[in-house]
Amino acid sequence: MKYFAISDNIDTITGLRLAGIKGVIVHEKAEVIEALEQALEDKDIGIIIMTELLAEMLQEEVKEIRLDDTKPIITVIPDRHGERRRPDYITSYIKESIGLKI
Repeated sequence: MKYFAISDNIDTITGLRLAGIKGVIVHEKAEVIEALEQALEDKDIGIIIMTELLAEMLQEEVKEIRLDDTKPIITVIPDRHGERRRPDYITSYIKESIGLKI
């Protein structure tokens, strides 16, 4: 199983390459879609790493892929500028998913 990174900045992709993870740098939505489709076609790729900004561009597509257990896992990471999510995003996600207040 291989990892593949889709990033919007050189610093993130360089750090991941130092860890042995191949990837591409993209900026436009069409480029992101193309990179994601190519990663999905490669049956050796088991985990796709995307930066938050790019995942936000393709929210629906990422959600559909995450729900399909035959496709690779998509994990979203912050880029060098830090997290874009709210500090309580995990708590709010749990509350939204199961209706339980923590």
